[in-house]
This record gives sequence, structure tokens and C-alpha cells, in this order.
Amino acid sequence: MMEWEDLGRVLIGVGLAVAAVGVLLVLSDRLPGIGALLGWFGKLPGDVSIKKDHFSFYFPIVTSLVLSVSLSLLFYLVSWLFRR
Repeated sequence: MMEWEDLGRVLIGVGLAVAAVGVLLVLSDRLPGIGALLGWFGKLPGDVSIKKDHFSFYFPIVTSLVLSVSLSLLFYLVSWLFRR
């Protein structure tokens, strides 16, 4: 069983990774090259976008699916590496 100290380190690592992704997203327009890499995010075919006079609705379903599959593969590979 994992001790509390190990769990704390894992949570700190996850928090730092989330903060790094957040900083990358905030600075993506200011840093050359990064904005182009993230330009597809939320604009894939299959994302639902409805715009009317005083109403707009956006649901990035395909982007969500791609992100889910990518993160599932990443977590599977990380868990596979730690099992070795």
C-alpha cells in the first residue's frame, strides 16, 4: 500500500504538470510555433457549433474523444512503465 508521503509526491507532480499545461495554453499566442501546434484544439470536424442572433452553443465532442483516447494511452504507458 502506498504511504501518505508517496501519495503527496504524486499529487504535487500532477499539480505541477497541470500548471505547466496551463502556462503553455496561456502563452500559446505569444510564443511563436506553439500557437500553430494548438490551433486544431477545439476545431476538429464533428465539434458541434451553433451560432444564432443572441445565442451560441459549442460542444467539442470530437476534441473530447481525441483527448480522452490520448490521455488513456498516456496513462496506460506510464502505468506499464511503473509495473516493470
